Amino acid sequence: MLFNSFSFLIFFPIVTAVFFILPHRFRWVWLLAASCFFYMFFIPAYILILFITILIDYTAGILIERTQGRKRKIYLAVSIISTCLVLFIFKYYNFFIDNFNSIADLLHWNYSLNVLMIILPIGLSFHTFQSLSYVIEVCRGRVKAEKHFGIYSLYVMFYPQLVAGPIERPQNMLPQFYEKKKFDYERAVSGLRQMLLGLFKKIFIADRLAVLVGGVYGNPADFHGFPLMLATILFAFQIYCDFSGYSDIALGSARVMGFKLMDNFDRPYFARSIGDFWRRWHISLSSWFRDYVYIPLGGNRVPKIYWMSNVLIVFLISGLWHGANWTYVVWGGLHGVFIIGESAMASFKNKIIKTFNLNVADLVRYFGVFITFILVSFAWIFFRANSIGEAVYIVENLFVGIGGQFNHFFIFLSRRESFSRMLSGVWPGASQIDLMIVSAALLGLIIFESKPIFWRKVSENFNLFRWFVYYAVIILILFFGVFDHSQFIYFQF
Repeated sequence: MLFNSFSFLIFFPIVTAVFFILPHRFRWVWLLAASCFFYMFFIPAYILILFITILIDYTAGILIERTQGRKRKIYLAVSIISTCLVLFIFKYYNFFIDNFNSIADLLHWNYSLNVLMIILPIGLSFHTFQSLSYVIEVCRGRVKAEKHFGIYSLYVMFYPQLVAGPIERPQNMLPQFYEKKKFDYERAVSGLRQMLLGLFKKIFIADRLAVLVGGVYGNPADFHGFPLMLATILFAFQIYCDFSGYSDIALGSARVMGFKLMDNFDRPYFARSIGDFWRRWHISLSSWFRDYVYIPLGGNRVPKIYWMSNVLIVFLISGLWHGANWTYVVWGGLHGVFIIGESAMASFKNKIIKTFNLNVADLVRYFGVFITFILVSFAWIFFRANSIGEAVYIVENLFVGIGGQFNHFFIFLSRRESFSRMLSGVWPGASQIDLMIVSAALLGLIIFESKPIFWRKVSENFNLFRWFVYYAVIILILFFGVFDHSQFIYFQF
């Protein structure tokens, strides 16, 4: 079931209402049943895959807690390998076979392996990482093994974050399922407000941007210069509004029932560095890699060369986590290189500021935000492109013919030609209305996110303004939203 579907519009209030009507001891049963129903809207048979991984890690958690020493580590290893094997078969097996067959052809071998004709279960990478965090935390002694099979199943399958996170930790979620939740009006309003913001990001902005971006990235060889450049920048906002929109709906729907999920975004495009960006973007995933991969590898407590290899390993794995395609691996590798480059440049930047006694804190901050956004947007090229070849073409042609296209723009200004005629000259098929709508919406979103505390105070103290915004957003969604029930981008991961 999609958050941006009419089915969810019926599902959510029914599930929430029954949740509060039922006695506390039956609520976990209702939530688990609703979560199973929610997931089976996609491919019903794949609920069995979830059940297998749940059974494996539930059993492993109990066995790990009961044992010590080498046996404890063996149970942990069996759990990790078994859970990751399911992920490998469905997500990476065909990728591995395709690359093996390519190498075989290159070496003129006379045999090849067949790929599996299977569909990737939605959100499998998220389920896997959430399950892994449970057995690892039990092994580290930070959380007790969950003896209640139903509660543990709900931890993995809780419908608000079932498909695309946030990737929760057991110490945050498991205790909440035992708490007796009472309906709270202010909390419910806060949750509904966040859900509305998420729907606005997805239906009004992201899905409209998808049309513009898809028109270019679907056939990049037909474009050069300005369209490639603008489509890349627009994709940066598309994926942010799409994924953070999902997270807003997930957090909001959980909050209405009294559950607190971890924040997954913190205005990432206001980041002053790539490191800062990853403290703001997909926080549940970046913190997962930090705690379970980066720190165990030694983190930054090792010699410089080993630290650089740790950073590259983490980001390469992160890229592969996003998808079984070399484009994602390159995307992750680029971010690793950016992090290493920033570290190398930090001392040089500080020396320049100290040598020339520069006191331009605001200028440095804004410049950092600008450079970070450019680097992140550049890396998004490989994330969005269908293949490495197409990504390379886009990079090579970003500035090809850009001078002539800007001349076309200046001619348009001098002759006062129609904007649609000018646009069709450099970007055939682009919609003037779509560009105007998303430009206004993105400007409003940037203004809103730049001063969140200010707007929250205005909302709390001016009821008329608050309700005006609510109705305006609802009207914009209903009349200008894109209701094609398109999946959220991160569902494919």
